[in-house]
Amino acid sequence: MAERGGVRAVLLAGGEGRRMGPLGTGRLKPLIPYGGACRLIDFSLDNAHASGLGEVLLLSQFEERRLMDDLHQVWNARQGLRVHFGPYDTAYRDAGPGRLPGELPPRTDPPERGTADALIRKAPYVFGPGTEQVLVLHADHVYRFDYGPLIATHRASGAALTLAYQRIERRWVHLFGMVDFDARQRLTQFVEKPQNPTSSLVFAAFCVFDADVLHRHLEQLDGTAWQHDISRDVIPAMLAAGEDIRGYEVRGHWADIGTVERYHRAHLALADDPGGGLPVDRMPWTIRPDVRRAWVPGAPGVRSSWVPRDLVNEGQVERSVLFPGVRIEAGARVRRSVVLPGAVVPPDADIDSAVVLENGAVQRVPLPHTEGALT
Repeated sequence: MAERGGVRAVLLAGGEGRRMGPLGTGRLKPLIPYGGACRLIDFSLDNAHASGLGEVLLLSQFEERRLMDDLHQVWNARQGLRVHFGPYDTAYRDAGPGRLPGELPPRTDPPERGTADALIRKAPYVFGPGTEQVLVLHADHVYRFDYGPLIATHRASGAALTLAYQRIERRWVHLFGMVDFDARQRLTQFVEKPQNPTSSLVFAAFCVFDADVLHRHLEQLDGTAWQHDISRDVIPAMLAAGEDIRGYEVRGHWADIGTVERYHRAHLALADDPGGGLPVDRMPWTIRPDVRRAWVPGAPGVRSSWVPRDLVNEGQVERSVLFPGVRIEAGARVRRSVVLPGAVVPPDADIDSAVVLENGAVQRVPLPHTEGALT
């Protein structure tokens, strides 16, 4: 378990979800439902809670009020973890657990243009008194992880930065930040989305910074011709300056859900291998926690699928993941698909390789020629 003292956990949640197509239309990417059980943002928050971190600072700008209202009602009404809302936090505290404040004070800070901008513009809340380390998390990564050993390893090494990494198939490395280390686990290379990867290691997009070092580099970059990004600017600048940067390997399931194709493929993996990866029973429970889910290898109307107990099924479901409140009408067939909460599949519909939205709209997803790594 992570010590709370000295660690400031920040959650970057500014994604608009444009690459998610209709799945991201009209909703915030961090709140996209996942795995029949939760939303994307719930993984990092639940990991922080399980790691003994009592508070996480939300860094978001896109439809910020909508996201804050949701997290306040879902997470701040629970025990053990509180989401801090920076300049708006007093209004939410005054409203009380689960209750929403009225009008919020207008923003006075300039718009944020990237992940590093979010840190420097909210510096008073990130680098407050007593902050020794800054744990940076993202809102669209699917994994279960105890941050405690990562933080302890970082503190023991005295490094300026310890970043999590994972080994994947090299053909997928071009989608991520490529990293490499020497024999002492010191970072020697960091290239964001390389055209010709030379390593099979990728940045898992969560890391622990020494607070003073991070603040200094942000101030040095601010006002220059930079891209306002942690991976494109801050880490390369620290590496070029000779800062001590270490690696911490992430073993087990970790997935960056950046596109609807990856979202769909991750759910197929859930249906195909219920005991591997990250099964539904290990996910946070924020969507209808009163409704349990189970993997059904074979039963009347259902085969190789994760389904909720409240499912109303008069058709056939194969190799799919269904959320609570779903209804499959007579004669309908659902294969290799994800059906979101409350969706109704009409009679005799034939749905294959798709995401069925809450209103019943169907977003088709091309099946990959090879399954590939989900990392």
